[in-house]
Amino acid sequence: MSQSNLDITLLFATRIIRLFAYGGLALILALHLVEVGLSEAEVGALFTLTLLGDAVITLWITSFADRIGRRKMLILGALLMLLAGAAFVLTSSYPLLLAAAILGVISPSGKEIGPFLSIEQSALSQLVNDRHRTRTFAWYNLAGSFAAALGSLAAGFLVQQLQSDGVTPKDSYRTVLIAYSFGGAVLAALFLLVSPAIEAPNLAPESRTFGLHRSKNLVMKLGALFSLDAFAGGFIIESFLAYWFHVKFGAEERVLGLIFFGGNIAAGVSALSAARIAARFGLINTMVFTHLPSNVLLCIVPLMPTLPLAIGALLLRYSISQMDVPTRQSYTMAVVAPDERSAAAGVTSIARSLGASLSPALAGFLLASPPLMGAPFFIAGGLKIAYDLLLFRSFKRMKPPEERR
Repeated sequence: MSQSNLDITLLFATRIIRLFAYGGLALILALHLVEVGLSEAEVGALFTLTLLGDAVITLWITSFADRIGRRKMLILGALLMLLAGAAFVLTSSYPLLLAAAILGVISPSGKEIGPFLSIEQSALSQLVNDRHRTRTFAWYNLAGSFAAALGSLAAGFLVQQLQSDGVTPKDSYRTVLIAYSFGGAVLAALFLLVSPAIEAPNLAPESRTFGLHRSKNLVMKLGALFSLDAFAGGFIIESFLAYWFHVKFGAEERVLGLIFFGGNIAAGVSALSAARIAARFGLINTMVFTHLPSNVLLCIVPLMPTLPLAIGALLLRYSISQMDVPTRQSYTMAVVAPDERSAAAGVTSIARSLGASLSPALAGFLLASPPLMGAPFFIAGGLKIAYDLLLFRSFKRMKPPEERR
């Protein structure tokens, strides 16, 4: 195996381990926090501060990753994941949980959080050529979706089995948190094996803002739009979806695990399909015109009168909802300079984290009121539709290198 192929394999492996941990954590996190005595509003506030803390940590790490070293920053992120998971295991004090959430790496959404995605994207873009970039990102996202699906499934069955054996709900949830913390240790070990080939090329001499130079205005515009999309998504993070299904229909943890297993599998397959569609219709068109119908389906979920129908609508939504993810990542990497990639991915990721950090607190208040429990779905769907239309209007004429030929 060539060194570049070995590095790609290692980056895929870290993605799989990380998303497995995130998938399991998202299933139980809100349930765990309510179990240790937090209210729905406090859970929402904690999730908001978690994502705000992630934005600050990610901004600092990705701004310096191309200069200090991408591998060093990946190891630092893994250690923050380990420490945050350990803190959630060891304490139920709200101030201490807030501190761990702000300073560490905790994923309440089941999706990527922290600096990992930004740096791995820039590394993968360096290891493959333009023609293979979108396909590589599609497989990368497929691997993550499958891992998150298995993580949700494993956590659901583990928690259910432990409780059947007489373990308290609180202790069964802590078992998943211990596994999450262990995942951070495994990531740190794997990042040590990645070669210097992933490091950034020599930096251009231009003055920089957050690690950006020539592409600063472009990245800020993309970041603003991605922030709107993430703000909408923050209303329906997986921890809240699990709680909604649990309260609305009485779904048990095992059923919740199956729901998110199926959803993540469907999302992974949809991400893989995106590469073929983008090759024919373009990255921006694929991002927008696959995302629009998925947002209509999102608004339909709370209108379903039974659990099977609600699950069916959600799974149908998952089956097309993630086609914009590898295309969005590929597009961002394509339109910036090679020595801006970590910073560009970091800034857009931070914009998403900031957007997503504001909505969970609002969603927490809505979920606490039975008549308003369906409102987060409608708010998220409507805002995501607005994002799609604005993105198409702003960037339909800006083509990546592989579409200019």
